[in-house]
Parts: sequence; structure tokens; C-alpha cells
Amino acid sequence: MAPVIVDGGKGSVELDDGGYVHLRWLPRVDIQVEDARAAMATVNDVCQDQPHPMLVDMASVASVSREARAIWSIPCSASRIALLGRSPVDRVLANFFLGVHIPPCPTRFFTSRDDALAWLNTRQAGPTA
Repeated sequence: MAPVIVDGGKGSVELDDGGYVHLRWLPRVDIQVEDARAAMATVNDVCQDQPHPMLVDMASVASVSREARAIWSIPCSASRIALLGRSPVDRVLANFFLGVHIPPCPTRFFTSRDDALAWLNTRQAGPTA
């Protein structure tokens, strides 16, 4: 499936041949509540309300508003979420989200795409961390 651009143009969503959803944010974007809502609506549309594991590429995102972080606590079509980042700032953003909000499904932060995909492909849902 070809990537679908999220309303507002700050990211895209694609249902990969491997059965996982890939949400990609553009580098250096500031994610506001309307961006988070648009991304989750696009994920649900792409998934046709069927659960799929989701890889969120958050590397190089400039900032995420508090209101946007709250949106990601609302259940969507993701059955488990791997947050993929590269920098210590990405890790801080992810840990802050995980420490303040209760994710709607098992959610973990990774700096390795291979590790993130391996975790997404496991059948048994593990603890959030």
C-alpha cells in the first residue's frame, strides 16, 4: 500500500506488506493536537479499524505538545506500538509520554529498527516499557 499523507502534511501512514502500520513524522516538525488527531484518524482509516502492530518513527521530531501526547492515550487500531527514535531527546520524549500517560496497548521505545520490528512481530503482548 502506498503511504497516505496525514492531514496537515507533517507525516504519513503506510500499511506494510509485513502487516504492520508505519507512522512516519517528517524531520523537525512540531506536533500539535490537531496533528496527533489527524495521524490517529489516518491510522484507523488505513487499518480499516482492524488491529495491527504500529511502528512510529519519531526520530528528529522537534517537539510534541502536551495535548498531542494525550491523544496517543486514546485507543486506535494499533495492537502494540514501537516508538523508534535515534537521539537522547527522542528517548526523553518517549519516556516522558510513557511515564505520564497510560498507553492504550503495549508500547516500547527502540533505537534499533530491527529490534522494534522483532518486538512488533512477536505474538504475545509484552509489558509496556
